[in-house]
Amino acid sequence: METAMNGYAENAATFACTAETEPGMPVMVTDSGAVTKAEGTFCGVVLSWRDGFAAVQLNGYVSLPYSGTKPNVGYQVLTADADGNIKAEAAGTAGLQRLVVDADSTHVGFIL
Repeated sequence: METAMNGYAENAATFACTAETEPGMPVMVTDSGAVTKAEGTFCGVVLSWRDGFAAVQLNGYVSLPYSGTKPNVGYQVLTADADGNIKAEAAGTAGLQRLVVDADSTHVGFIL
C-alpha cells in the first residue's frame, strides 16, 4: 500500500511579491508582508502568483526538485539554490531543519 502526505497540515498566506514567481518556487520574507524568490533559507513555497501577490504555503507537505546529493530521510537542513531547487546542507550545518519523508532521483518530499 502506498502512502500520501499531500494535504497534511497545509496552511497558506498571501504576500506582496513584485517579481513574478512560479508555483513550487521557494520564497523568503524580504519586507513587511512581502516575499521574493529564495536563495538559502526559505519560509515557504509559492502556490500561485497574480498581479504582484503570491499565495505561499507555509506548513504541510511539499515535494520539490533538488540539486546536489539526494537528501536522506529524517530531519535535514534544507536550503534553496539559485535555480529554485532544494539542496541538503552538510551534516552539522546550522539552519532550519525540515522533516524529509521521501526522496527519489529528482524530488524530495518534506514537511515545511
